[in-house]
Amino acid sequence: MNKPQYGDPFSQFAAMFQQYQLPGLDVSAILEARRKDVEALAEANQIAFGGMQAIQGKQLDILRRALGDFQTITQQLASSPAKPQVNPTDAVQKALHAALADMQDIAQQTQQAQTEAYAVVSKRMEEAVAELKASVNPPAKT
Repeated sequence: MNKPQYGDPFSQFAAMFQQYQLPGLDVSAILEARRKDVEALAEANQIAFGGMQAIQGKQLDILRRALGDFQTITQQLASSPAKPQVNPTDAVQKALHAALADMQDIAQQTQQAQTEAYAVVSKRMEEAVAELKASVNPPAKT
């Protein structure tokens, strides 16, 4: 089997387009711009994945805390079933407040990850527009 001659796909495209030598077409600039696009998308994906991992960790913490609370309540009920140490109304109210706080925290983490990923892609889009304008309007020769 033949090994690929080039290490990355951008080099392969560059070699392929170099043979055509189209006037006014800067192949290396185009490929460099696409490479930057791919890097920006990879960075945005890493940010999004990090956000998902943070949310997963938060959900595991919520589950552990809920199971611990449930275990404490059941132990208290088992130790004195006639007169429980825990007021069911207070336990439900505490659980609802904790759930609302947890949902707010997860929503904030989600929004932060989305904002950061969007900022990366938005910055690259602005750079791409600037590159396009520069390529369409080359500097005037003096």
